[in-house]
Amino acid sequence: MWDLILLWEWLALAARWLHVITAIAWIGSSFYFIALDLGLNRNISGPADGEEWQVHGGGFYHIQKYLVAPERMPEHLTWFKWESYATWLSGFALLMIVYWAGGELYLVDQSKTDMDVYEAMVLSAAVLIGGWLAYNSLCNSPLANRPSLLMLILFVLLVVLGWGLNQVFTGRAMMLHLGALTATLMSANVFFIIIPNQKIVVADLKAGHTPDPKYGKIAKLRSTHNNYLTLPVLFLMLSNHYPLVFASQYNWLIAALVFLMGVSIRHYFNTLHARAGNPRWTWAVTVALFLMAVFLSVAGRETEGDDSALSETAKILMNTAQFEDVQDIVIANCSMCHAREPFYDGIATAPKGVLLETTEDVARNGRAIYLQAGVTQAMPPSNLTYMETGARAAIRAWYTNADLAGLGRL
Repeated sequence: MWDLILLWEWLALAARWLHVITAIAWIGSSFYFIALDLGLNRNISGPADGEEWQVHGGGFYHIQKYLVAPERMPEHLTWFKWESYATWLSGFALLMIVYWAGGELYLVDQSKTDMDVYEAMVLSAAVLIGGWLAYNSLCNSPLANRPSLLMLILFVLLVVLGWGLNQVFTGRAMMLHLGALTATLMSANVFFIIIPNQKIVVADLKAGHTPDPKYGKIAKLRSTHNNYLTLPVLFLMLSNHYPLVFASQYNWLIAALVFLMGVSIRHYFNTLHARAGNPRWTWAVTVALFLMAVFLSVAGRETEGDDSALSETAKILMNTAQFEDVQDIVIANCSMCHAREPFYDGIATAPKGVLLETTEDVARNGRAIYLQAGVTQAMPPSNLTYMETGARAAIRAWYTNADLAGLGRL
């Protein structure tokens, strides 16, 4: 059993590593082309819409952009699409590994709802699919001609969705799903809109036809949305490491502020790259929004899982013969940090929102204890409490000897 657990952890690590690598590639190319497009020198003659000279890595690059398409199809054409697809696929795999397979711990908040894990998984998938369908419908409506209003409506819908998900999901799952939905919109824009429209233009060029500029206009709208949504996605994906963000009763409002900060930051850089000014006021707005988020995290301090019901897995772990000894080990070595009111200097809230004070706390976090302090020596950090090898062996024995027949999800 423990071999499967360790392999599962390595699978999660591999998926996360792949996700980070592909996301860096996608976001990097996206930011580069946005900056390139905005900074083009358009005071040139000829069919090109603009050009730019750049230097990097000891070489000089001369780049030209054509508003619709060049007069003839070039022999070598690089498509920027696989970065987006690989990012979404690896992210979805990570969602299934961490939040679906670990639904009892990470997805459903039993203190808010009695929803079954499988029902929550269906809701999780429905959020991604339904969110894209709703967003795409808005973009295909007359609102496409009013992009600012369209973005405002999208913002309101995301805020409402965050509030709704927070009624059934854990705080970290709510944040993660807002990020996953936003990333889904971005990747689907590439897959369903931007790349198909570019392929239509390429096909017209190959056939000797003049491409219709409407396809470029449609793709441009979706690309702009992707530009403004990138930074909020990054924040939301990182939020699960910081309980001050996800474990607040106002976490959905913090998420709303994050979307606004993403807009203000991107507006600054977009304006700067376009050489249209230096809107320093956006930094003041961003700092103000950030401070509001900090205030909400403190005003709404609520550590996740305080009153949540125990899962069947946790009940089994709590009823093992070794549980009392393990509880004593955990409380002696971990509770000074993982407490509702930590008393270790420099720690304001329990790391990652994990509480290890009560019997229920220890049972609820059995898997994490096993992996962090039993199989590995990740906890306590730097072994500050001098946890002995015998104590770690006791934790391993407790977890692996538990009667888990029929519950192969540990």
